Amino acid sequence: MELILTRIAKRKTYTIGKLYIKEKTHPQPLSGFCDTLEPTALELKTSVSKDAVLRSPKKAESLKPFAIPEGRYAVVITWSPKFKMWLPVLLGGPDFNRLFKGIRIHMGNSAADTAGCILVGRNQMVGRLLESRKWLYELKQKIVEAKDRGEPVWLTIK
Repeated sequence: MELILTRIAKRKTYTIGKLYIKEKTHPQPLSGFCDTLEPTALELKTSVSKDAVLRSPKKAESLKPFAIPEGRYAVVITWSPKFKMWLPVLLGGPDFNRLFKGIRIHMGNSAADTAGCILVGRNQMVGRLLESRKWLYELKQKIVEAKDRGEPVWLTIK
């Protein structure tokens, strides 16, 4: 199963996107499964190199939160001690896993609810999501069904 997140509104303090789901049983992605909210996806204006950030946790912390880079990431569901529930988490290469450790897809309503994570819901108010719990539940069900069929789950961010 492929989750496709298309960022559609990049604002100064948040980013709104559309999440699509492409299942093997459906040749076309489900049109606009739900909306997403992330921290800003604006390009970072910094003289700090990626290697320097990876070597220094303090520098990495000072750059958060910002949206994760565009790309393709494996998605699995693991226990979140913070939320005390099973939630999807993104996995990447070693550099991604060090810099963006614990990036989850979870519920929330505003940019204040994300520390780099992807929130799901309906964008019916400027800069906010509604019905987040409902859409998280629906997404988790889709992921579990795909895993039960033996399919890997991927998230592509554009």
